[in-house]
Amino acid sequence: MRPVASDRLAWLENELAAWHAAGVVDDVQVAAIRSRYVAVRRFSLARLLLLVGGAFVGVGLLWLVATNLDEMSPGLRFAAVTVLWLGSVATAELLAGRRSHRLPDSHRVSDGPDDGPSPVVGAFRLLAALAFGAVVFQAAQSLQVPAYEPGLVGVWGVGALLYAYAVGAVTPLLVGIVTTTVWYVWVTFEAAEDGMGFVLPVLLAAAVAGAVAVLHAVRRRPDFATPWREVSALLTLVGLFVAAFPSVDLDGSAWSSPVAAGVVLAVAVVGVSVVLARGQARLEPLAPLVGVVVGALLVLWEPPEPVRGAVTTEAHVHAFASVAAYVLAAGWFAVLGVLRDAPRLTLLATAALVLFTTAQSFAVFAPIVSGATLFLVLGVTFLGSGYLFDRGRRHLVANLEGASA
Repeated sequence: MRPVASDRLAWLENELAAWHAAGVVDDVQVAAIRSRYVAVRRFSLARLLLLVGGAFVGVGLLWLVATNLDEMSPGLRFAAVTVLWLGSVATAELLAGRRSHRLPDSHRVSDGPDDGPSPVVGAFRLLAALAFGAVVFQAAQSLQVPAYEPGLVGVWGVGALLYAYAVGAVTPLLVGIVTTTVWYVWVTFEAAEDGMGFVLPVLLAAAVAGAVAVLHAVRRRPDFATPWREVSALLTLVGLFVAAFPSVDLDGSAWSSPVAAGVVLAVAVVGVSVVLARGQARLEPLAPLVGVVVGALLVLWEPPEPVRGAVTTEAHVHAFASVAAYVLAAGWFAVLGVLRDAPRLTLLATAALVLFTTAQSFAVFAPIVSGATLFLVLGVTFLGSGYLFDRGRRHLVANLEGASA
């Protein structure tokens, strides 16, 4: 019996009922087809506990290093975290080589990042990626290097990415993506110390992640495309969310060397992905790059302050322009989730839209209306946006099913 996700098995049962009603298959054939599959969860409780356990152990290890155990010498602390790191790597790869921890491609539940040789292997690989960070920080501490240096996070991220690509694992890939993004945003913000210094690196990282996702989808390791794509969507929506507020402006010099390097890298990676992609897939890496331009323009656009508590017309125009840009971005990622069969991406875009609508509704409508009227405006806004999103999703799915038929 082949394990399949519960929602897919429910779809199959509905199709079998329709085929039986149409006379395509009989009772014996329906029973034979149904007996070949068993429902399983995409993300089981055991997998959740193992991943959370690995994350807790890794974070606890980092915490121990950060608190600087005085009762242990620096050399002993470094040796302890190094042994734990190497032991986690060795254990993960030994388990991955055992047949009982390998999952054949034909038996995988989905093509998303939840798949892997085994949840046990994934937990140990996550622990190894986190333990490597402890090794980096403990080595810096032993060498009298300040702990609050972004370069240490960068080394941690690069190491996690190298490990992820060496073993083809998603859990250390996520650690590497998060830490390298934190490093780049940290370095850029330190150089600028203004709103643009945060928005621009976040959106540039989103553009790079989106282009890398396309490269994985059309070339090697297509299972890596999903986490890169989801990170790109998250960073784009976070960057546009922050850029939409009028208080986020340009105070210092945002065009530092990290920003210049990020622009060059983003343009280069997006250009390569557009050349290698085919058809509509070429739009995917261009969308986050457009988000970089839109976010920068929103930050550069500084509407005047309210006069005697009254919001100016330019401030309203700025707010509605930011809302339109964010709705288009969220709508694009929701559609992309349908096109790529990635429900998490669609859910992320919808949740981000609801959060943004709430924040902007209070920012825009609160000076105009108050009390119950504000909640009525919010309720109507949520109902309208939810209806339009659901209707657009249904039309898109119907068109895709009609085209495939």
